[in-house]
Amino acid sequence: MVAGQRVRLLLDTHVVLDLFRAPKEFSAGVLATIRDPETHVAVSAASVWEIEIERKKGTLTTPPDVMRRIRIAGFSQLAITSQHAVAAARLPLHHRDPFDRMLVAQAQIEGLTIVTSDHDIPKYQVAVLAA
Repeated sequence: MVAGQRVRLLLDTHVVLDLFRAPKEFSAGVLATIRDPETHVAVSAASVWEIEIERKKGTLTTPPDVMRRIRIAGFSQLAITSQHAVAAARLPLHHRDPFDRMLVAQAQIEGLTIVTSDHDIPKYQVAVLAA
């Protein structure tokens, strides 16, 4: 992160979930950056969609109040636009997961740094903060 500039983050889906389930899994530096009131932290509609799909399939157990927790944490909600959709579709296939590809496109367009531990995301031209 560049000193003097406001940090702007986009949380990967697993980071959103882990913040609510096991925040101790993150380094003190990552947690401090996310919790800093000067940091802009966004959660994509793609992540909420992915969470709800996995919950419905029974492959993910999460608290049913994820949206409430996102609001309480003060995270902004990032909608999916047509521009995001086109950019995601045009990305190289370094990553097959459409939700992660959407996050990459959103981060690129919106000038956000993705907080993730996914090893495929840094293959794109996008800023990453390792979770």
